[in-house]
Amino acid sequence: MTMSPLPSVLLVLHDVAPQTWPDYQPFVEAVDALGQVPMTWLVVPDFHHANALDDHPGFRRLLDGRVERGDELVLHGYYHCDDGPPATHPKDWFMRRVYTHEGEFYDLSEKNALARLHAGIELFQRYEWPLEGFVAPAWLMSEGTRQALRQLPLRYTSDTQHLFRLPDFTPIDAPGLVWSARSAWRRGLSKIISDRREQRWRQAPVIRLGLHPVDMRHGFSRDYWLRTLERLLEEGRVPMTKADWLATQGLRVSHAA
Repeated sequence: MTMSPLPSVLLVLHDVAPQTWPDYQPFVEAVDALGQVPMTWLVVPDFHHANALDDHPGFRRLLDGRVERGDELVLHGYYHCDDGPPATHPKDWFMRRVYTHEGEFYDLSEKNALARLHAGIELFQRYEWPLEGFVAPAWLMSEGTRQALRQLPLRYTSDTQHLFRLPDFTPIDAPGLVWSARSAWRRGLSKIISDRREQRWRQAPVIRLGLHPVDMRHGFSRDYWLRTLERLLEEGRVPMTKADWLATQGLRVSHAA
């Protein structure tokens, strides 16, 4: 396929689960009111072992409706929590207990990663949801996870600044804005950093907006995301899902590759 002729914006909702839908609902309704703005929903099959999608038919019907509307559902871990053995190396302890407690795929073996990925794929198949992408919680993946992904019928994964074509992990530049919104000072700093990055990326072919449920719990951060989306749309960026944007990119790869 040819490259998209116009710059794009990708609106991505992380940590989608029955538990987090009340956080997202007002924002999603506000986006829907803007017109046809497709979104990418990163869906967790059993959020923190307490929100299995199998037990929530009403929420599954909601996701069915989003697919019919043109949105994309992506597999986002399986439990979205790090329930592995305690870390023994200082770096691993920092990544798993300070940086995040949700790096589910950070330390998984190939066998264990493959089992969780297969379970997630089977859930998507059971509910007839198209599936092209996987995003690891906190974007953290072990080498075993990478090897597992090479064996599966998925088209892409991602980190904070790239999409990666599978199975070869070919990187494509896709810069993303993301906030740390758990405290007022973090939200203030996140806005300063995001404003600078957005200016730096004004000519970028694509900008990703990576939203989290905690962002939706504070008016300051929630309003930022809505205003930023509106501004990027007014500037002429075309809203797309991750899979649809990737399909426009042909053989384009990252300059860092």
